[in-house]
Order: sequence, then structure tokens, then C-alpha cells
Amino acid sequence: MLWSHLFIPTLREVPADAEVASHRLLLRAGYIRPMGSGIYNYLLLAQRSMSKIQKVIREEMEAIGAQEFHLAALNPAEIWQESGRWTGMGQNMFRLKDRWQRDLCLGMTHEEVMTAIARGELRSYKQLPQIWYQIQTKFRDEPRPKSGLLRVRQFLMKDSYSFDIDAPGLDVSYEKHRQAYCKIFDRCGIEYVVVEADSGAMGGSASQEFMVATDAGEDFVVVCRETGYAANLEKAVSEPKPIAAPDSEEALDPSEIHTPAAKTIDEVAAFLKLPETSLIKTYVVIVDYGTKQVPMLALLRGNHQLSETKFIAATGCKEYRAAHPEEIREIFGADPGSLGPVGVKLTIYADSALEGRKNMVAGANKDDYHLLNVTPGEDFTAKFADIRQVESGDTEINTGAPLEILKTMEIGHIFKLGYKYSKAMGLDVLNEDGKEVKVIMGSYGIGVERVLCGAVELYNDADGISMPPSIAPFEVVVTPVNIGDESLKKAAFDLYGDLKKAGIDALLDDRDERPGVKFKDADLIGIPFRITVGKKLAQGIVEVVERRGKVLSEMPLTEVMSWVKAKLNK
Repeated sequence: MLWSHLFIPTLREVPADAEVASHRLLLRAGYIRPMGSGIYNYLLLAQRSMSKIQKVIREEMEAIGAQEFHLAALNPAEIWQESGRWTGMGQNMFRLKDRWQRDLCLGMTHEEVMTAIARGELRSYKQLPQIWYQIQTKFRDEPRPKSGLLRVRQFLMKDSYSFDIDAPGLDVSYEKHRQAYCKIFDRCGIEYVVVEADSGAMGGSASQEFMVATDAGEDFVVVCRETGYAANLEKAVSEPKPIAAPDSEEALDPSEIHTPAAKTIDEVAAFLKLPETSLIKTYVVIVDYGTKQVPMLALLRGNHQLSETKFIAATGCKEYRAAHPEEIREIFGADPGSLGPVGVKLTIYADSALEGRKNMVAGANKDDYHLLNVTPGEDFTAKFADIRQVESGDTEINTGAPLEILKTMEIGHIFKLGYKYSKAMGLDVLNEDGKEVKVIMGSYGIGVERVLCGAVELYNDADGISMPPSIAPFEVVVTPVNIGDESLKKAAFDLYGDLKKAGIDALLDDRDERPGVKFKDADLIGIPFRITVGKKLAQGIVEVVERRGKVLSEMPLTEVMSWVKAKLNK
């Protein structure tokens, strides 16, 4: 393609509302333009890059035997009501009515649609396994769109679904997807980490996320560089860092101490001249079991934070919330800041880091008073479970190796759905014995825009984007420094033609612009390799530049083709 014929509206100024690198640079480089809150139009460069990402996805999905579908984005309410997610998705789902006032929605994901197709067509174990996938526009009524393409209301997703006769079959389909995803992200030139994750609204027995480390992310993952352990912060487990001071081993009874105006962990620790690790932190929560709501206590070491995901898993509840001040006063007769577990007739969940501790400090359930010498398991009864978030300084449970917390963004997620949708929607087949059995399912997603954003977040500098060659809008740009010089122009066009004939995705910058303008634009949009045809052409020499690292060298024009091929093959 010739640059002079293309629509590439680059910007010199940084957009005022762009907070993260990918948002800022995709706007400046002319990849995208906003249409509304969380809604973007993809221009030429974005479309070319995203088409290349989709091509990689299709090739690797077909390599594992997946079959491509294209499903309706507009869904009748009934199939979502069957699964229970019509209400479960809450306000995140776009809902609408047709002219006959029938309820419809825009698909956020397609488990229900795929299950409905399978239910109508699959009859026997002989038809399994099946892997079906699509690359489709999805919709989410995001309450706070931000960060460009990272949090939007309309997005492109590759979602696939596996159908198997039994759990071992699902294990095979899941592993096929895990390996395919690694190949996809490797081929896209993305540095990523695979982490154990929570299944959330998708349900199922197991899931893994594919994450890119970036400050633009909204998730945190825990990794161990020595052993390779990796898990989402919601799911991660660890050995807590040691307590700051040893517990007294004396057999002491709880005793009140006046702690005026000391309500927070920091304030109480400072008043008593004790480390936070010697205090018990008390959360009063209202746990929702669907048919009833139950007040409970969650206890942690003073320096630890409650993990919502782990607490829900430990209690088996649907969700929970913090108790309101008036509810706390009614239950305890005291205000927050002086609460504790001793003498409380509620179910108590205590973090496992409290098990075996002695003579700690807890609230006395009396305003401005705390209790000294509180021993978990003796002075109150609790169910011990891992309900805390991992924190910096923790170590791996089995090896003692140090753990690190990284800020990340998700680019892919795979789930073992199990029987959630086949049970809810009646997906059965006949097994080898002629008996009806439920089909076991998996679900697997990739955010196409997020792969693009991940590349930009990882590979950028002060001059713009440094795209991986496999997903760059163009692999090579040929730049004559003076398009008015017929000899330079002819050499540039000839080289461009040779590159195209060799199957290389080349761009010719034939604009009548100063060389500096051309170089800046090429750097901004992230073309991996630039070939500059300039004054040394008379000696048979051209300049080649690798965008990443700004590596510049000169070489004979006759060697350029082999140099480009070697770089792209690498």
C-alpha cells in the first residue's frame, strides 16, 4: 500500500483524557477514534492488526480441531432465564424489547446459545467431543468505561466451547485450549503469565487466566519467579510473613483495657505499643444464602486483608456485604472499632494465620475497650480457613520461595464449566450403555482488543508503539527521503514491489514530506522495520532500522530482502 492513499490520522498532541499508554498511543497513532463512552471505531491500522490477531487465533483453533461458528448477538431472554443468568448478570447486560414487547438482550457471552444448539443436535456419545468457537462482537453495559479499549461497552471476543462425555474428556479439551492459547500469545509476540483464577459468574470447577504485566491493568497476580507458581490475587495462597513479635506462652485469661479514641488497627497498635500482627481484625458481614441473610464474623491478623473470593468459597454463600453501623450496634451493643469475637453468638470464620496463636488483642464489644490475652480456639470457637489476601513479603507454602505481586491485565481466560449449563438447560446424550447422561462443558475466551492493547502496553517508548511484527499493521515501511528524486523513487518502488512479491506486508511512504516527519510517523504507528532509501543509494547502500531498540545500520540494497526475511522469521 502507498501511504499517500491511506487514512492514518496521527496526532502530535497527547489526548487529555487518555490515562494509559495503549489508550494514548492508539489515539495518537490513528488506530482508533471514540464514538461514545466506551464505544470506539477501529480505523485502518487497528483493523489490520486485529485481523492478523484473528488469523493467528483461527489457525491455532483449527489446529486443535475447533469449528468456527458465527452466533446471533441479539438473544431472546428465554435462554438466559433457563440458565439463571438473566437476573444473575445484573445491570451489566444490555436489555431491550422488540415491537411486541418481548424481552431480548445483547450477548455478553454465548454459553447459553451454544448449549441450546448442542441440546437440539447432539444425541449420542459418538458425536463427542465437540469444540465450537466464534469471533464475535460482545456487549457489556460497563458502568465506568475507561482506559481506551481496556474497559469498553462493545468489544470483540474469541469464545470457544467444548462438549465432552465425561470429566477426563473435558481435561483433554481444556489442555488443548491451554496449549493453543500459549501458542496464540507466543505468535502474537506477547509476554504473558498463566495464573490460577476464580471462575466468577461463569461457574465451573477450575479456570486459568492469561495475564500481561502492566500498570494499566486492574487485576493483581501473585507469582514466584523461582518455582513458576502463579495465581490471581483472589485465588492465591501463601505462607504469611512471620509475626513481628512472638506471642506470650502464658495461660492468661482475657482482660479489658481502656483504649480511648483508638478504633483502627493502627491506632490500637500504637496505643498498646504492640505490632499489628498481635491484633485480631474483626469484620462484621451479612452473608446472603439466597433464602436468608445471616450475620457472621470474619477474623484476620491485624495486618491482613479479607479476600472476598476466598470468604465466599469458605462460607458457601452467594455473596456478602459489610454490616451497616445500625446492624452492628443492634448485634454487639458497640460501635465499629471496639468489636471482637469473645462472647459473640455468631458463626465465626477465622483466617488460618490465626490458628495456634495465643494472647492476642481483640475488641471487647464495648466502646473504647479492647481485650488482652485472647487466644483463638480457646476464648472463642471459630472455623479456620484461608480467607486472606496474599501480601508482599509472603512466601510459597511448599518451598518458602518469595512471592511477588504484579499488576496485570487479562487477555484470555479458560474455564472448566462442568455441568452448570447442561443441567440448567437439559443437555443430555446417550452413553455407550444407552443411558442418558449430562454433557460436560468448557468455555474459553480471548479478548481480541486486549491482545492489541497488551502489545502496546508492553512495547512502547517516547516515540510511539513498537509492535510485534506478527500483528503490526505493516511489517516493513520503505521510505525514500525525497520522493521528487526519480532515482530514489524508482529504487523505493522497485524494493516495495519485491517485498510484496515475497509475501511481506510492506508499506511505501510516498508522501511529499520531510524525512523527519516520515520517520516520526513510522515510529509512532509501530512498524517494526524501516528501510530508508537516501543519498547513499548511488553507492548501492540503504539504511535499515529496527523499531524496537532503534537499531540502525547500513547495508547493500541487494542484501535487504534477505535481512528482512531473516528478521521476520526470527
